[in-house]
Amino acid sequence: MEDKADLKERTYAIEEVFLSPFACKSNCSRGRLRDEKPCSMRTDFQRDRDRIIYCKSFRRLKNKTQVFFSPEGDHYITRLTHTLDVAQIARSIARALALNEDLTEAIALGHDLGHTPFGHSGERILNKLSPTGFKHNEQSLRVADVLEKDGRGLNLTYEVRDGILNHPKNGKPATLEGMCVSIADRVAYINHDLDDAVRAGLLTENDVPKDIRSVLGSGSRERINRAIYSVYETSRGQNFVKMGDEIEEASEAFRTFMFQNVYYSGTAKREEQKAERMLTIMYEYYIKNIDQLPDTYTKLLQRFSPEQVVCDYISSMTDRYAIYTFNRIYVPRGWSFIDENN
Repeated sequence: MEDKADLKERTYAIEEVFLSPFACKSNCSRGRLRDEKPCSMRTDFQRDRDRIIYCKSFRRLKNKTQVFFSPEGDHYITRLTHTLDVAQIARSIARALALNEDLTEAIALGHDLGHTPFGHSGERILNKLSPTGFKHNEQSLRVADVLEKDGRGLNLTYEVRDGILNHPKNGKPATLEGMCVSIADRVAYINHDLDDAVRAGLLTENDVPKDIRSVLGSGSRERINRAIYSVYETSRGQNFVKMGDEIEEASEAFRTFMFQNVYYSGTAKREEQKAERMLTIMYEYYIKNIDQLPDTYTKLLQRFSPEQVVCDYISSMTDRYAIYTFNRIYVPRGWSFIDENN
């Protein structure tokens, strides 16, 4: 019978043979914030992946908006399905380039742990309210380092933490695996957000400018495949991960089209105004009534400012829970009347 420790050693051996010399090998991690006993079977990156999947913040992603607030239909993209899309695309890129898929997947699954309710609208609102600003990538790392496990954090490896923090386009990931996730995030959201816009009746595929479709293709499947292959052709055997210039330029044009016609559309802005009023009122309420925060968050006040902790709490909410909390605080409850004639 194979010893449990042999499973991990076998993974190390396979990586030495099959991974690119530019890949981040599992036995070369720079370690965790706090030392701990290694797992006898799983590599540190595999262990990080499992920690993220089983944490509360990951489960809450299923009820957080991607684009459309609290959608009623069953097939709209949520922050969780977006995360799974990113993980799939990033792993496909990593596999094509012989990079570390375990590390890539862990980064992808954790990259949006700190996202707010109501999508990027919620992020913009909290950024205006917080004295120190608010960025979802920084909050995702804070969730992993501090907020999970009642203030103890997940104690992830340096490489996963770096990839989570640096997944936005302007980030500079320390590993090629982190670069895979950054590209996959952009490829995923412009494509599935268009699918949602078509599903909602805001756009049709033919509304995408013809010059963009001629380069990227028609339909999300074709566009994603072309993007992945472009990354493979441009990056194979290299110490970088990027798209070819033509696909990159067309993707940026596609992204601009989506901002103009979906993210900043009149319909989206009207809903964002409602969300801003609601989140602003709740933020001010908890700043004035800090003792009304749940115990998990009041404990954090020993280490962090009230403004930071209130942002932690509000950003953790799902769309539905934010609406429920607002109603609980500000909407009168109906009385149960007794029939006085009896």
